[in-house]
Amino acid sequence: MRAYPYPRLTGAVTARVTAVRLRGPGDIREQLDTRAFSVVEQVVALGRAERDDWQSARLTLKATVPAREIEAKGHWSDITVVAVLTEGATNLRTVARLSGPADGGREWTGEIELDRDDHLDRASLAVHVVATVGGTPGRIVASTDLEWFIDVSAAAPLRDRQLEFSTVSFARGAEWLRSFRDAPWIVDTSGRMPTVRLNSDFEGLVALVEGQGSTLEGVVGEMLLAQMCADVWTAVFHTAIGDLDIEDDGTPLFPPDWRGAVLREMLPDIVPGRSEEDALREVYIRRTGDESWTDLQPRIQYAASRRAEVPKALTATVRDIERLGQEANS
Repeated sequence: MRAYPYPRLTGAVTARVTAVRLRGPGDIREQLDTRAFSVVEQVVALGRAERDDWQSARLTLKATVPAREIEAKGHWSDITVVAVLTEGATNLRTVARLSGPADGGREWTGEIELDRDDHLDRASLAVHVVATVGGTPGRIVASTDLEWFIDVSAAAPLRDRQLEFSTVSFARGAEWLRSFRDAPWIVDTSGRMPTVRLNSDFEGLVALVEGQGSTLEGVVGEMLLAQMCADVWTAVFHTAIGDLDIEDDGTPLFPPDWRGAVLREMLPDIVPGRSEEDALREVYIRRTGDESWTDLQPRIQYAASRRAEVPKALTATVRDIERLGQEANS
């Protein structure tokens, strides 16, 4: 554990990418769909772009800092929050200052630009809180625990660069899986990261998910992946909301890891028109003692469906099936 000769923040600093825009020749812009970046894995996959001639990427960021601790302890002044993008292969470092809320709240926002020619592989994105401490400016008093990866070539936002699912027979597997033998897949959130477990007893399921087979099977596989992604969002939301730390006054706190990022992503659709803190408090109150918890389930399903882009995938699937049918009849 590293020791510092000045007081540092003990509260968590979190960051998430909320949008990615690519710029190509002629200043043509492309907004990447949300499946190009994952708040769970904390990875942006720029290889998912529909065009390969993009020249730069602009990432929109939101960061949260422990504002209450800053106000209560008073050790720090001239607070600044910066995003830092680095890549070891090119020894490049890009810094962008985020803008703080006018009311002195927790959330800071901003953008950082990545020039494609300056990057070869993966860049790391971290957020730091800088302040004046004891009369000395420029002290880093807190940083994000886990950096984001910005991958210029990957088509899927996976931290370990491998598919985050395992294939197992539910009927002959671990005892806890046997009660799910009729399910094609389940989302396991018991580990450090959520994992999708595919039931190998469903003949042809793995081939569909991996995009093998005919054109029609590929179309169906895309729809399956979207639905699977929606199941992941739903499962991780319930996991996150069920394991909150609570302050002495009963205020629920956002978890500092991927669970907190998931909540911040989904709450605006679940409790629209409210601040993140108010929305979290509302959902927590409903979950812990109010029968209206059931009223939120359609909103949770809606939020998960939006993040997984199920409507977009369903529209594309229907269109592709119609096209294949027309080609077969022509």
